[in-house]
Parts: sequence; C-alpha cells; structure tokens
Amino acid sequence: MKYLLILIFCFFGKIVSAQEYAFGKVTTEEYLDLQGIVVVNLNTDEKVQTDRDGNFMIRGKVKDELRTSSPRYERVSVTLSAEDFSKPLHIIVKRIPYEIEEVEIKYRVTGDLKKDVQHFGETKKVKILKAEIAKDISLGPRLNIPRAHGEFVQPVGPGFSVGKVKKQWDDVDFMNFLIREIPDDFFTEDLKLTKAEISFFILYVFKNFERHDILKYANPKPSDITRFMEVSSRKIGDYKNNK
Repeated sequence: MKYLLILIFCFFGKIVSAQEYAFGKVTTEEYLDLQGIVVVNLNTDEKVQTDRDGNFMIRGKVKDELRTSSPRYERVSVTLSAEDFSKPLHIIVKRIPYEIEEVEIKYRVTGDLKKDVQHFGETKKVKILKAEIAKDISLGPRLNIPRAHGEFVQPVGPGFSVGKVKKQWDDVDFMNFLIREIPDDFFTEDLKLTKAEISFFILYVFKNFERHDILKYANPKPSDITRFMEVSSRKIGDYKNNK
C-alpha cells in the first residue's frame, strides 16, 4: 500500500509538471513560421528559441507574461491563461519597418567623354585626361586633318600663313588611331578593361611611352603598335592599383 501511494503521487506529480509547460508557435501576419525568435518568461527569466517550424515550449503558470524578442520583429507580450496550457498558443509578430535612404541620381552618363568627365571626382585618370584636353585646346585649331593610315590634308586659309608645323599629331590623334587599329579584344579581354576605360588607360600608358616621332610625322609603324601593346601589358597592373 505504501508503494502504491508513492506511485500515485509520482503519477500526479508528472501531470502537474506537464501542466507547467506552455506550447506555442510564432508566425508573421502572413502565417509564415519564424525560426530563432526568442520567447522570454518575464516572471522566471527563462528563455527559449523557436525551432525551424516556429514552435516553442516554455515553463510557466497562469498570469505569467511571455514576451517575444527579435531584432527584425516588433515585441509581442502575452499573459498566460489556463486555456493556454491545454492548447497551443499562437503568437503573431510584425516586421519592424526600415526606412531606406532616398538616393538622388543627379547625372546620367551620356557617352560624351568631355562632358561626362566634368561630373566625376578628380581621380588620377580624370586629372590626366583633363590635362590632355587643356593642352589640346591651348594649341588652337589643328593645322592638319587626319585621314586613315597617316594621310593628311593641309588646309589653306586666305589672308595668313600658317608657317612650319612642328607636330602633325597630338596625343588625342594618336589615341584615336590606336583605338581604331587595335582590336577591342586586346583591351576588354586581355587587359580586362571596360570600353569606357580604354581612353583613360591609353593616356595613362602615354606617360611611359616614347612617341615623339609618331606625333611629329603622324605615321605610326606596325612596330609602334606592337610596342604600345607590350607597354600596356606591363602597365595594366599599376593602372588598376592607382584607380
């Protein structure tokens, strides 16, 4: 009889213990299960996390307050009632709204190099290009009109003499010639440049490329093109590191 009473007390003790746990699920307003939501019993400081299906189990008693906690969702508090220990508790949480900073697009690229460059920061490439453009403008109107493969026409103006021409080309003329003669694949595939970078890169290579006779006579040889490509392959690493 003594052992029977012990078994009866153990049996009822387990029932009481089972009644101390509340079971529930946490979802969004769209009824999507939420994993990793922390559920806290504010009366006992016990904390549990929801599983991948949004389910949780926490110890408590009637009138204990449960509260959810998550950096992405608003807090929700629930006071336990006797009914919450007999059926699953459903807690719905709302996502915390985040304001996205408005981004104002002030300028769209047009493709006109001289116009677009005025709207970008003073990077090293831009400074080089501006210096070349300023030099080109300071030389005044070009005295020679380039044609394909170095052929030129000397314009004749009435009423003045143009005198002796020191150089038939400037760097912009030579740059345009290289862009025309060298396949795009060399710049875009071998050197991994974008098309927008090609002009900047050529002017960058000119800093270490002897071209005095090329500009003077405006008649580059195939060996000059090969030499430019070799220098470009050596300088591409420095160019990308200085961007």
